[in-house]
Amino acid sequence: MFLDLSTLLFRAPALLIALTIHEYAHACVSDSLGDPTPRMTGRLTLNPLAHLDILGTIALVLVGFGWAKPVQVDPRYYKDYNSGMRKVSFAGPAANFLIAFLCVFILQFRQSLGFTSGMAYSFLYWTILYNVWFGFFNLIPIPPLDGSKILETFLSYEAAYQYDSMVSRYGFWLLILICYSGIANYIIGPLAQLYLNLCFRVAGILF
Repeated sequence: MFLDLSTLLFRAPALLIALTIHEYAHACVSDSLGDPTPRMTGRLTLNPLAHLDILGTIALVLVGFGWAKPVQVDPRYYKDYNSGMRKVSFAGPAANFLIAFLCVFILQFRQSLGFTSGMAYSFLYWTILYNVWFGFFNLIPIPPLDGSKILETFLSYEAAYQYDSMVSRYGFWLLILICYSGIANYIIGPLAQLYLNLCFRVAGILF
């Protein structure tokens, strides 16, 4: 149960970090490509309050998984639409993967000093887990996830329009099915394990 205080103290902040870093990365990259929209809408910040969604926050507290407000971007400011959208869309998951690797690095460093448990260990563990899963989950090509936006940049305009029109209307229900049927575990589980094995192997070389 997520409301158990012993897990809430670590899981809620860890997930909050994953959500905030993810959305900030989208905003930061879009801003770097000349789009003033994230800055004008107050999303170019690491303040979690700017990114929280009310329903997503409630779900976070009740069931341990939530979501943030999507960052508004205007691709018309990009010099190349497809290239810009790929960079902005992938920025969120990439930021999650980077945070996970940094936490693995810190975890391995602590373990090399003999610290193998405690509050810091639990916090790092959940931060790693949530960032890896959140990163890969968002790469699933179902609207409104980032993976769908990346996929559409490789399709023709007509194909992208048809894909978005057909899948968007069922996107929410498809995501619910994927999450609560266990399909997500089969999709993300092996990828998350592969990435974490790589992270620990790289960190293990140094420690």
